[in-house]
Amino acid sequence: MPKKIIYIDDDIEMIYLIKMILERKGYEIISINDGLESVEIIKKEQPDLVMLDLMMPNIDGWDIYHQLKSNEITSEIPVIIISAKAQPIDKVLGLQIAKVNNYISKPFRPQELIDSIENILNN
Repeated sequence: MPKKIIYIDDDIEMIYLIKMILERKGYEIISINDGLESVEIIKKEQPDLVMLDLMMPNIDGWDIYHQLKSNEITSEIPVIIISAKAQPIDKVLGLQIAKVNNYISKPFRPQELIDSIENILNN
């Protein structure tokens, strides 16, 4: 059974690219381009992993992350942040303070994303 990943991003082209990369690797990808509905979809789908952009209209990616981590149904689901916020302080805040499972800066190499996902899902 393929691992299920939910990817939340308002950039339709980025969703298409990531979906193409990961489906070729055998993952089931559910894409969401509206952060407002994402938490309810995640509760329903119970994915193996969530990938999340930070800068989106209507709701900030950090708000989604905190909602996931504060809900007992979704709190154990690993999260990878994929963001154009690429300053070292952004990564420190994500990895050290918020405790995300990984923080990948856009643009990234496809293999970097695949390695991160495989590392999280296989541990």
